[in-house]
Amino acid sequence: MSQYKIRDPEGLYFITWTVVGWVDLFIRNEYRDCLLESFRYCVREKGLRLHAYVIMTSHLHAIVSSEEGHDLVATMRDMKKFTSKKLVGLIQETPESRRVWLLHKFCFEAERTERGQDYILWQQGYHAKQIETTHFLHQKLDYIHENPVAAGFVSRPEDYLYSSARNYCGELGMIEVERLY
Repeated sequence: MSQYKIRDPEGLYFITWTVVGWVDLFIRNEYRDCLLESFRYCVREKGLRLHAYVIMTSHLHAIVSSEEGHDLVATMRDMKKFTSKKLVGLIQETPESRRVWLLHKFCFEAERTERGQDYILWQQGYHAKQIETTHFLHQKLDYIHENPVAAGFVSRPEDYLYSSARNYCGELGMIEVERLY
């Protein structure tokens, strides 16, 4: 049994989603905006509580929980499935210099894993770690917000637009989050 699963429906979780092969997909605003819109929808319609996030080039990290009576496991599954289809559609529609390569990569993954889909964009699972201590919470918040700094994208966490760091320093972020402090 994997230790990286959502077991407590009322728990707070640090999750990671990774594009297959660590492909740098999220270098275009359209693709990052697709993820943000999906988060907004899940917050509005599926009881998702988004507390922190960062969208990097090949993966995302978030701290999430669910409103009482909502299924966080189902929300994560549905969001990954929806964003996978939506992102593949965007790749097909957008003037993307890597279009053929990206679609070939995602098609290859579907054939290789035999999961019954034309394209597989996300690695399986979402590597959920339950946050049970204040120390672990602060460690994960810092990790999320410092990720773009460590990658050399910005010098201050709040300068990276696709992160909740702005929300935590009192600025307007790209999406509203339920701050944890």
